[in-house]
Amino acid sequence: MNIFSELRSPTRWYSKLVAALVALAFFLVLATGAVGAYLVYHIIAPAKTGEAVDLTNLPGRPQDMSYEVAGLGTRSGWFFPGLKSAPTVILCPGYASGREELLPLATGLQDHGYNVLLFDFAGRGPNATYTTLGYREVGELRAAMSAIAARSDVDRSRFGLWGTNLGGYAAAGAAEGDPRVRALVVESLYDQPQDLLSVLLTRYGLTPLPFFQRLAVQSFLWFNYKYRQTPPLSAGAGRLGDGQKLFLEATDEPSLVGPTHALFVLAPTPKEEVLLTQGNYQGMLDEEKRTYENRVISFFLLNLPP
Repeated sequence: MNIFSELRSPTRWYSKLVAALVALAFFLVLATGAVGAYLVYHIIAPAKTGEAVDLTNLPGRPQDMSYEVAGLGTRSGWFFPGLKSAPTVILCPGYASGREELLPLATGLQDHGYNVLLFDFAGRGPNATYTTLGYREVGELRAAMSAIAARSDVDRSRFGLWGTNLGGYAAAGAAEGDPRVRALVVESLYDQPQDLLSVLLTRYGLTPLPFFQRLAVQSFLWFNYKYRQTPPLSAGAGRLGDGQKLFLEATDEPSLVGPTHALFVLAPTPKEEVLLTQGNYQGMLDEEKRTYENRVISFFLLNLPP
């Protein structure tokens, strides 16, 4: 008896059972892959933003600044002027967060004399496209740094970078091999963009489904195929330079504590590591924000004096 013929046209009960199980497994994998692909699209799709912000109503007299990003055209940021020829601190928002949520931290830094830049990654803000969870965002940050370095009213040789999760990945990636970055603060870091995707997928509660995680990650990698040669942050962590580095690990984001610590170990000195009971600056209460701001501002004052 030809087993393939029997499976195509089963005549025995066990052949019918095997054929049904094979069909069920096929449709289960197909459905799981479809659900995974949909959730990946939902994760990387442009984040909704609120109404346009009137800069004249913001403290610190910020200026609207435009710059070019390869492949994305013109982007915009808010430049908060500090002391003339002072260094610039660039604040990189986290996943699904926007520059407007970082205004208190920006004005706090500006009050101490720093120039500060707030901007949105391409997955958010006006003319939003989609997020790559880090692949493209490193280049977006470098373009913003180049625009700042073209100004005549700043110290072009000294930058400070701050970022959390997605923003932290971009900040660390941009700092690798760039001696202008003299102070770096990163919170809830990860090694590769698919690592953040895995963290975000667990929030939907579907990871116990067979093959779900693998199929979802694979669809994300297919979507970002042109970035397939991008090395993980760990491969370049040794090139973070001799500027001071602060690695913040938030216990309320436990899945990213380990990756942040691993990158801290690989980074060259000087460096320091702090375990926070509360991360996610945008979601903090007022008192928690003030404590967090004091820690970050004190770090920059000590290691990147204006």
